[in-house]
Amino acid sequence: MATPMRNPKDSMTSTWRTWEKSQWKFGHWLLEVLDVHHLNLGQDVPVHDKSEKVPYAPEMQFHRWVLIHAFVPLVLHQIYINYFGLPPSWAVFVFYSLCLEFNAVHEVRVLRRVGHKIGFFDGDKHPRDGVPDVGVGKTVQTVLSVIIFRPMVTVFLAYRADETPASIRWGWLIFETGMYALVLDFWYYLFHRSAHESEHLWKFHRTHHLTKHPNPLLTAYADKVQEFIDVIGTPVITYGTMKLMGFPMGFYEWWVCQQYVVFTEVLGHSGLRMIATAVNPWTSLLRVLDMELLLEDHDLHHRKGWKNSHNYGKQTRVWDRLFRTSIPRIEGHADNIDYVNTVEIPLW
Repeated sequence: MATPMRNPKDSMTSTWRTWEKSQWKFGHWLLEVLDVHHLNLGQDVPVHDKSEKVPYAPEMQFHRWVLIHAFVPLVLHQIYINYFGLPPSWAVFVFYSLCLEFNAVHEVRVLRRVGHKIGFFDGDKHPRDGVPDVGVGKTVQTVLSVIIFRPMVTVFLAYRADETPASIRWGWLIFETGMYALVLDFWYYLFHRSAHESEHLWKFHRTHHLTKHPNPLLTAYADKVQEFIDVIGTPVITYGTMKLMGFPMGFYEWWVCQQYVVFTEVLGHSGLRMIATAVNPWTSLLRVLDMELLLEDHDLHHRKGWKNSHNYGKQTRVWDRLFRTSIPRIEGHADNIDYVNTVEIPLW
């Protein structure tokens, strides 16, 4: 029986960075100008056998990274208010969209430098997938959707002109940020597992699984239905759930929550060969319960997952552990961790 022809749109071949630049279009140039490639062309990447110990990345540096990048915009916003008064809502949207873009772009560049130092999971079998030749436009569109629509929804639902960054509810912040990740992960787990187990939903999720070794730019690489659910659907449902549970969920608290989430989403698709936890104020408790999510967990979901999968969570392993859909780690298991030669994530 003849082998079915592969749809050309499903190709993950990535050669466009070596093309003559006269062949590039807007999307190619945008990715080049933003300098958000996962690797530098011509620069070596370390390759490790799976039995080699995986270096540990201390968690506190991730909290420091997220909080500094989350609070700099809040400080600048407060300074503006002190000197010029309250800005209009559209200006707040533009400002936080640009801040989200800056933080995400900066994180991708930082992780690229780390990748050239430590390599990637499963690197002895397969390199990281690049942005596919046939998917440059889709990649740019999904990235712009995250940058534009997430801040837009946040401003629309939560921004109050009479509340300034100085009014942030500090007593709620740690509890709220940890719970937000847990609730968001519940709704994401529900959709994600359903998408793998339902023929009707799988057609909306399959594009995201064309990459078996993703890079940060492929974080939101998906069909439009899943893109809507990821960018708008689950954050809005989570916001509503948190409000129903009695959490204040002010605009500035929600901004901090989303900085944790975006940082983890980008990191989780990097494939960096290190023991890195999905950063969360509750990580210490989750680790005791063996419910913390490591970078390798979602990498395994892409590599081994297809219609019957596992490791559906992206912020924690709480729901995977409770519903028994987690699987053992291959390289990052407890006996294969190097706590001496640790990994540092540059702040700038």
